[in-house]
Amino acid sequence: MKWFMPILPYLAVGLGLFWFHNGWITLLGFHLGILISLLLAKPDLSIKLLFKSNNIRWVILSILLCGSSGVSLYFLWNSFGMRSDLPVQLESYGLTRATWPLFITYFVLVNPFVEEYFWRGHLGSPTKNVFPSDFAYAGFHGLVLMGKTHTSTIIYSLIVLILAGWFWRQIARDDQGLLAAVLGHMAADFTILMAVYWRV
Repeated sequence: MKWFMPILPYLAVGLGLFWFHNGWITLLGFHLGILISLLLAKPDLSIKLLFKSNNIRWVILSILLCGSSGVSLYFLWNSFGMRSDLPVQLESYGLTRATWPLFITYFVLVNPFVEEYFWRGHLGSPTKNVFPSDFAYAGFHGLVLMGKTHTSTIIYSLIVLILAGWFWRQIARDDQGLLAAVLGHMAADFTILMAVYWRV
């Protein structure tokens, strides 16, 4: 049953992107799908883990390493082969210059908590090996990137995201908490979205 839990979040992303063509519906539907999955599963996992860290070095490393992803995207934008019509695509999703700041704010302040509790908390594992939840976490990003960049970039991004999911799980395992992963995820989301905002 546990491994069917990503179905609702994936379905929400698919509907939001390809049926409704709306960034807000996609994001809010994704979060709603996760929350419904968690309500059905009733996990015995304290919310306090999201705010727990026993080692400040993990927090700093996670923020610096993950925050570099958006910086890399900004400076290597052309190398990643982003589509020239990306600004038009984003506007068609309701993400205009006027709505981007609010979208980024919500995404950065809410998404890392929801995702880390779900992917690394409830669906996570203490194993040091790559785990199915690492792949499940990475996979839906492929839907988001479809039609916006080259296939090779999507494959590269999925590999990086699988490794990021694995990395955040290892931090959570060693640190006995999710705060370092949350803050690293937050740094990645912020820098990536700001790179897109400035580039388009």
